[in-house]
Amino acid sequence: MTTRFLRSSSVLIGLAVCGILPQLHAQSSPPTEWVDPDTGHRVVQLSTEPGSESLYFNLNPFTPDGRKMVITSPDGISLVDLATRSVEKIVSGRPHIIMVGRKTGQIYYVDSKTENGATSRLVCSIDPATKAVREILKLERGQSVSTVNADETLLGGTFTERTDWDTNSYFEGGPNRRTEARTADQQRDSKGQLMVERLDKHYPMGLFFHNIATGETKSVNRGTDWLGHLQFSPTDPDLLMFCHEGPWHKVDRIWTIRSDGSDLKLIHKRTMIMEIAGHEFWSADGKSIWYDLQTPRGEDFWVAGYEVSSGVRTQYHLQRDEWSVHFNVSPGLTFFSGDGGDAKMVARAENGKWLYLFRPELLADRSDGNLDTKGLIRTGVFHAEKLVNMGKHNYALEPNAMFSPDMKWLIFRSNMSGATQAYAVELEKGDAK
Repeated sequence: MTTRFLRSSSVLIGLAVCGILPQLHAQSSPPTEWVDPDTGHRVVQLSTEPGSESLYFNLNPFTPDGRKMVITSPDGISLVDLATRSVEKIVSGRPHIIMVGRKTGQIYYVDSKTENGATSRLVCSIDPATKAVREILKLERGQSVSTVNADETLLGGTFTERTDWDTNSYFEGGPNRRTEARTADQQRDSKGQLMVERLDKHYPMGLFFHNIATGETKSVNRGTDWLGHLQFSPTDPDLLMFCHEGPWHKVDRIWTIRSDGSDLKLIHKRTMIMEIAGHEFWSADGKSIWYDLQTPRGEDFWVAGYEVSSGVRTQYHLQRDEWSVHFNVSPGLTFFSGDGGDAKMVARAENGKWLYLFRPELLADRSDGNLDTKGLIRTGVFHAEKLVNMGKHNYALEPNAMFSPDMKWLIFRSNMSGATQAYAVELEKGDAK
């Protein structure tokens, strides 16, 4: 396989001949590329600044040509060239990234602006080539934008009407919100209780869509459910997936709705007490929705799919140690990925700290026409391959793995070497270079 990420090995060979290589190993700086001795897969570090992260697993970080990828850093947003691994700072400060536009490659983010002593939050976009910044929407208190539609004509967000803004603020702002006050472990330990408390508040909420060209904002689906995890379809500009937030065993989580407020649909209806489904994501072609399904919670594990046009359902079974915080899928549904988990998480995995590549296999239908299989779930299994040993990773930081556009790498974030960085592991095995 071509390994465009990697530097030439000639420098390392020369250092070894000169007797310098042992000195490098003695230095405190961790390596930036290596072959995992447990899996045989090459891992490379993509970011250069400690505290950098690849994006949340369901946010598009890639430019439309697939050549560059957005990451966050402690003081801004940067763009990584996936061929050369060069890193370019695009936005400075403390912006909250939304995603990269699928049509134009504009980078959408939320930033703060202070004028005359007053600070406001603005949804902005920046052209990564010209660096031209456009201010799109001034957010009112309680508004949050977390997705941009396929043709970049609409922003999708939520609004919350409440009076006690100083409480439970940990959950306002989405999965990329940086929280300074507590360590990652402290956040994880308290998250469950905070989620229960937030769900019980029943704040008035709703969805809104903002037309970027006209400036018109339309509110839909008002209620008191806790809404979040908004994701526009990658191909249908009017179809939004969102969730009812809260502990998964207490809510019917996965929903879709059209941008005019019509066709509200529950995607997964539970069939048993303590069944849970969540961490939903779109396939690249927008034809299906996939999610983590457990029947019941913490006991039996599936990755489930729902075909939007037909309603056909598919479920792939996996083992306890293969359960992952987040799953993902490649174009064409050829591969799935998992970012593993530790013993504190819902699967209670004894050996789950790995990045996985899953090859799906549907089980053959042997009913031979004796049964009416229309409407039944298609079932299959995952065949797992371990890509990276995450034994040194603290899962208070979720790896959030995703496939690179050229399908040569699985990109993730990790603190395995100390500070958080963005990494990629090569899907095919190869010798170190």
